[in-house]
Amino acid sequence: MSRRHPNVINKDEVPATEGGRGDRYAYFRRQLGAAAGGRALGASYMELPPGRSAWPAHFHCANEEAIFVIQGTGTLRLGIERIPIRSGDYVALPAGPTEHQIINDSSGPLSYLAFSTMVPTDVVVYTDSAKLGVFGGSPPGGTREGRIVEGFFKLEEAVDYWEGETVLDEDPEDEPE
Repeated sequence: MSRRHPNVINKDEVPATEGGRGDRYAYFRRQLGAAAGGRALGASYMELPPGRSAWPAHFHCANEEAIFVIQGTGTLRLGIERIPIRSGDYVALPAGPTEHQIINDSSGPLSYLAFSTMVPTDVVVYTDSAKLGVFGGSPPGGTREGRIVEGFFKLEEAVDYWEGETVLDEDPEDEPE
């Protein structure tokens, strides 16, 4: 079957990738946005098996996300709230300090569309594990080929702004800019 247009893609034309780890995280993902030539807006068709989440609870400092539930039921973890979600629900997840996570706590599959802005420099905070993810050159969910930096750091290992820097004048009143 030939494609109708380079910017039009059917989910069945995009190979699914499988991801996750351990007993809590598993997903099947089809990156629709990239396959259709999208650059500034990412879109993925996601399917979660029963009892699983795709990602740990997190929030983005730069990228906004949204979810549209296609089939099934589950729970949206949004900060301290647990909100039931079902087919037809749309969830807006603005950038900022409220962690979110989709959990398939049903006995059947949960499928949804996940949308994200694709700001190439982002910091992701993983609230349960108290760590930071730093991405530059290509956003989380983007291609690794364009990524300049990607790293994960424990918040408890934070250091002073001037740690390891050579400073000519040791004035304690100086604040980082």
